[in-house]
Amino acid sequence: MITLRHHLLTIVAVFLALAAGIVLGGGPLSDVGPTAATSSGEADAAPDADRAQTDYTESVVSALGPATVSGRLADRSVAVVTVPGADEQVVTALSEQVTAAGGTVSARYDLSADIVDPGQKSLVDTLGSQLLTQQAEGDVAAEASTYDRIGQLLGLAIATKEAAGQDVSGKARAIVDAVSGAGLMAEPGEVAQRSPLVLVVLGTDAGDEGSDAILAGLAQGLAVQAGGVVVAGATSDGGEGQLGRLRADPVSAAVATLDGVDTAAGRVATILTLQRSLTTPGGAFGASGADGPVPLG
Repeated sequence: MITLRHHLLTIVAVFLALAAGIVLGGGPLSDVGPTAATSSGEADAAPDADRAQTDYTESVVSALGPATVSGRLADRSVAVVTVPGADEQVVTALSEQVTAAGGTVSARYDLSADIVDPGQKSLVDTLGSQLLTQQAEGDVAAEASTYDRIGQLLGLAIATKEAAGQDVSGKARAIVDAVSGAGLMAEPGEVAQRSPLVLVVLGTDAGDEGSDAILAGLAQGLAVQAGGVVVAGATSDGGEGQLGRLRADPVSAAVATLDGVDTAAGRVATILTLQRSLTTPGGAFGASGADGPVPLG
């Protein structure tokens, strides 16, 4: 049985091969895909065969990935924002892909459990109101909702509309210090610059409406301040997962979404989606993306 993950990897492997200038004929890539089992012995062997084929496709995508993404983020920086529960290995692999694409990770911002906890809304609202008055009056919409406002404040501190990025200002440092000081985000350490691109890596799916509204508000706020925002998650986050639910929210018109970063194909697709976001907002890509596994335009 062809799994969704295997199907995605096969499609993207073919795309990447074409992008790298490889002519597909009767070679091994043309034969990727399991055949139907016709006996009990073949049925028993199917899971192992599927795993071997999936591993092979992953290795092909990993090999072709660097050539495919090379230069796509040249002279561009990316701010990486992680939601609690984000897979550390995936975040590291995504950061390495940014570097392979010629870009830089300006800083990593790890959100805490409190900022995405509906029970801590009062804290987020109070801090947002204070920062709006003290640091961001005129830069953040006064009528913004609680999480849209804190998203805009974070965006003001870590992102910019300038494609080349901008230096970190005193205002940006003050906002980051206040948010991390309130326990809503880990201290990011040394920050190179404010970036035109923001990559939000999802973590644990809380699976409730309150959390969905928080994620949508944060994403919308970041999109106001950044040149482009990509919200990325694992394959399981698509469909009925939190990424799938975000795609049903109006905010999806302003941010790109991609599920499948737990695969080599998904991580390569993330770079292509970041590149697209510099000029075109929105788009749903990945294993269950309505706009296809990767942006082709």
